[in-house]
Amino acid sequence: MEVWTIWLIAAAVLLVVEVMTQMMWALCLTIGALGAMTCALCGLDMAWQAVAMALLSTAAYIGLLPLFRRWHKRTETKEARTGMDALLGRRATVTHAIHPGQLGRARIDGDNWQVKAPAATETLPAGTEVVVTSYDSIILTVELPD
Repeated sequence: MEVWTIWLIAAAVLLVVEVMTQMMWALCLTIGALGAMTCALCGLDMAWQAVAMALLSTAAYIGLLPLFRRWHKRTETKEARTGMDALLGRRATVTHAIHPGQLGRARIDGDNWQVKAPAATETLPAGTEVVVTSYDSIILTVELPD
């Protein structure tokens, strides 16, 4: 087996590791292995291939690190809420009036929910826009937006 095929296999394995683990180091080593494979195809000896592997892997790490940090910071700042927590802070439209101390109904994205407005001192008529502040089981607590 020729040396360049070994480098190609190493690059393929490292790329699979990168896809499975999403670790930046595997991508950098893949780039280095492809550089070493190019050196092998050009007929350079193993010392040049090792130097190319080391230099290109290091250069890829230095070059890609700021990009990965920027991308990772962007994904960290997005608050990923699911289930009932995703409704907190959302705006809803009252579909059945909410009387003080009683339940009414409101619509959020086409879904109809039971709601209560404990802070309301007067009836909130249908069509009123409210904001979800909390929930208890499947009953949402709402208030008028600021």
